[in-house]
Amino acid sequence: MPLDLLLCSVMFVLACASLLIGYPVAFTLPGISVIFAGIGFATGIFDMSIIGGVPQRIYGTMTNVVMMAVPLFVFMGVMLERSRIAEDLLESMGQLMGGIKGGLGISVTIVGALLAASTGIVGATVVIMGLMALPTMLNKGYSPAVATGGIAAAGTLGQIIPPSIVLVLLGDQLSSAWQASQLAQGNFSPTPLSVGDLFAGALIPGLGLVMLYILYQVIVAIVSPNSCPPVKDKEEKIDLKPVLAAFLPPIILVVAVLGSILGGIATPTEAAALGAVGAILMAGYKNDKDRPLPVIVAGGAIFLLLLLGGLFDLRMGREDIAIMDYIAFAISIPTILAMLWGLADSLMRVYRNRVIHEVVQMTAKTSSMIFIIMVGAALFTLIFLGFNGDYYITEFLTNLPGGRLGAFVLVMLVMFALGFFLDFIQIVFVVVPIVAPVLFLMDINPIWLGIMMAMNLQTSFLTPPFGYALFYLRGVAPEETVKTTDIYKGVMPFILIQVLALVILYNFEGLVTWLPSIIFGKGL
Repeated sequence: MPLDLLLCSVMFVLACASLLIGYPVAFTLPGISVIFAGIGFATGIFDMSIIGGVPQRIYGTMTNVVMMAVPLFVFMGVMLERSRIAEDLLESMGQLMGGIKGGLGISVTIVGALLAASTGIVGATVVIMGLMALPTMLNKGYSPAVATGGIAAAGTLGQIIPPSIVLVLLGDQLSSAWQASQLAQGNFSPTPLSVGDLFAGALIPGLGLVMLYILYQVIVAIVSPNSCPPVKDKEEKIDLKPVLAAFLPPIILVVAVLGSILGGIATPTEAAALGAVGAILMAGYKNDKDRPLPVIVAGGAIFLLLLLGGLFDLRMGREDIAIMDYIAFAISIPTILAMLWGLADSLMRVYRNRVIHEVVQMTAKTSSMIFIIMVGAALFTLIFLGFNGDYYITEFLTNLPGGRLGAFVLVMLVMFALGFFLDFIQIVFVVVPIVAPVLFLMDINPIWLGIMMAMNLQTSFLTPPFGYALFYLRGVAPEETVKTTDIYKGVMPFILIQVLALVILYNFEGLVTWLPSIIFGKGL
């Protein structure tokens, strides 16, 4: 075996083993990378000048406009979670569907989907629904396995339903790999891959996965009605006013964020900023419902600004400015001031209630963790490539039996297996940059590959022993009534459903690529 192949193989295995033991990712990846770079230099097979590219990669991460969406989406999710939007949603859905068998479980799935589209934070969603819905489900006679499985699975929907942080991270990594693979094939003007493409591609699969979850719960209610009985009488009257009041704000926010991206009005980063502003307004209204005027004015101003931005070109530095553009620009000035007034008022409300303090701290911690892992992973990948790891990976995957299918299946199996032990962020930054360029050389659609990877990584939150959703739920579930084995038993059907969804998407690629082709007109 060539020495460079041996060193890069041992480096990869040792990195995974160190992460499994529990060493911090921020120290493991760069530490092992530097050690093996020194070994490679001492043996004469590694060029230390390669490490000179690390500052450029770090600077590239710092100036990456797409990655600026990460702290904004995190801020939006934490703000909505701290403002107790989820509690209103769960209570409203419980009123609507609590009278049917399995209704509360289905309600949890629907609320999970809405929270996924508005927050995208798995831990917060699982904890909130575990604290609010689980006691009611258990008291009304739900099986612990059925109750905990539905809650944990619904919480993971934030990984596939846009706007999703994992799609932002995957989009950044896959975009670089796609450009490199196209240049290697002689295409010097490749069609770019964007996060918006992945958002559009994930919409149908994400909603389809929600439908599969609900279908499974309906089947459980038919086959085993005692495991998921109704939680209230069917004759009990439903007050639709609080239901609509709970559902409309997050739905409007989701439509504004996703609609601005898919409609071409805003980039994902700009839409993330819009989502952060919308979350502040919703939190401000939640903290003081007696004074809705500033929030309503700001919300209307944002809608008008989106409308003006979509219909007119508001850039005033152009030469060919039409009279209607001047009028639209003039209208936008007082509209912006009105929006700023409502935003300032909402910020003061959440500041007085100390909500903003917790949100900013959590956003800083989460974003810092993601970006420091990115820096360590960049160093790891650079040194791995310095040992000709990309050449050996390409040779191995291209020579597998089955060609493209064999390589794709192996990569997906490796990612699925790593998900039992590693966090999705680690897998994205360590595995994807190594294998994605090889798969692209096999003529695999990048949008389809990104969604397949995202749905595969979603299982990492449910697979024992280190599934994060399992940890979150175990932390809030009562130990006297819910055993850890109940949680494991409950999530198994949902893991199988996710695997089934992967099989469906493999056989029907158009479920992923159709919407991006319609919206953006791309044939990647």
